[in-house]
Amino acid sequence: MSLPQLSLSAARHLHLAAQGLLKKPRRRAQPADILSTVQRMSLLQIDTINIVARSPYLVLFSRLGSYPPQWLDEALSKGELMEYWAHEACFLPRSDFALVRHRMLAPEKMGWKYRQAWMEEHEAEIEQLISHIQENGPVRSADFEHPRKGAGGWWEWKPHKRHLEGLFTSGKVMVIERRNFQRVYDLTHRVMPHWDDERDLLTQEAAEAIMLENSARSLGIFRPQWLADYYRLRQPALKPLLEIWQREQRVIPVMVETLGEMWLHADLLPLLPEALEGKLRATHSAVLSPFDPVVWDRKRAEQLFDFSYRLECYTPAPKRQYGYFVLPLLHKGQLVGRMDAKMHRKTGTLEVIALYLEEGVRGTASLEKGLTSAISEFARWQGARDVTLGQVPDGLFTSCRSGWETGTP
Repeated sequence: MSLPQLSLSAARHLHLAAQGLLKKPRRRAQPADILSTVQRMSLLQIDTINIVARSPYLVLFSRLGSYPPQWLDEALSKGELMEYWAHEACFLPRSDFALVRHRMLAPEKMGWKYRQAWMEEHEAEIEQLISHIQENGPVRSADFEHPRKGAGGWWEWKPHKRHLEGLFTSGKVMVIERRNFQRVYDLTHRVMPHWDDERDLLTQEAAEAIMLENSARSLGIFRPQWLADYYRLRQPALKPLLEIWQREQRVIPVMVETLGEMWLHADLLPLLPEALEGKLRATHSAVLSPFDPVVWDRKRAEQLFDFSYRLECYTPAPKRQYGYFVLPLLHKGQLVGRMDAKMHRKTGTLEVIALYLEEGVRGTASLEKGLTSAISEFARWQGARDVTLGQVPDGLFTSCRSGWETGTP
């Protein structure tokens, strides 16, 4: 029996549908959309760079449109979300605590994220810190940054941040909120009072099986080798797993132009007839984060979207090809370009330092309209009244070469 034949464009559209990026949102965002959007993606990667909006807020904006960023903070403080190492440091639904608990209980396997020797060397101080949290409540590492002169005991400690990070990785404390994006930690047994390791713990094998299915659902359409990276798993034996999923009708095989055999998650089956007929339309134009799930696996982004991307913020400035914090640009199902941008919060200006189109992408009127709208919405959401343009491709923005006003939010 022949497999369904999909164009590369249709495969991209199916993936974007799974990610919530195929079309613009139909309604104004609501607070409950934060959790449902994270559930749809499975994970929301955290990064602290704030030259424009910090990455987790931007990933949500790309899908929800304008929303108050504090909604993400509130979802964490209300206990809808938690933080832990997943793809990297991520927000994930707190209901997925069971998926990562085995990692917490074997922190020595977490590589650079946990230093057993440090925890043993400072065991007495760390126990004192745990007692302090037990008696006095949640803490931030910032609470210890400025020691009180002449004060004794734990206020004098310098390595508090490493203590807390070790306790976080080993599951002794959890992040209960963020204040000005700084983590606030409390003891795990207080955050998860109903959890019992003996009763509730999943084996690593069982937890990773669920992670892999989450990855398949969030990708929507995938090559088997794409699955493991989503939660940073070691490459599992996928052939028997896919055979089980196929028997249970969780996935079906499809053939995709230039990519060969791929797998489609059952959640997307209602969209398959439209995709096969070339009628599944992408209408969304959006600015994406470098840590968006669509692009965080650089090999996958290159194979699926022909989009080669690397983050250059850690590259010395003279060696950068595109810029410090370059944002991928999505337009109607294609990653059409990238822009280096900076938000000047004091002046209310979004500066587009440079904008580049991918090879073969033409600067059409439709593309300019989509990018202008996406950049304006991105700017307004951050409180910018103006967009200024630096280096841009010939043929784009010719009527507003220096920039434009964003209009009222």
